[in-house]
Amino acid sequence: QADLPKKRAEDAVNCIFETLATALAEGNRIEIRGFGSFSLKEHRAYVGRNPKTGEEVPVEQKHSIHFKVGKQLRELVDALPNPQR
Repeated sequence: QADLPKKRAEDAVNCIFETLATALAEGNRIEIRGFGSFSLKEHRAYVGRNPKTGEEVPVEQKHSIHFKVGKQLRELVDALPNPQR
């Protein structure tokens, strides 16, 4: 719709994704109004178990990406006809 060459549009989208990934890697929260927000969730280290052997296995601390949907997007999706799942 923006009447851009495909390569230029791809470069723009890749630039946006790289910027978002860098911001998350630096620990920043990202909010896209009407769409949602991305943040990091920290998970502490713990001792898990191998389900096959029952052996205790240390699990290191890690981060995961948390997405919270925005109000506008949620309302848009809620207004869709009920999809077959």
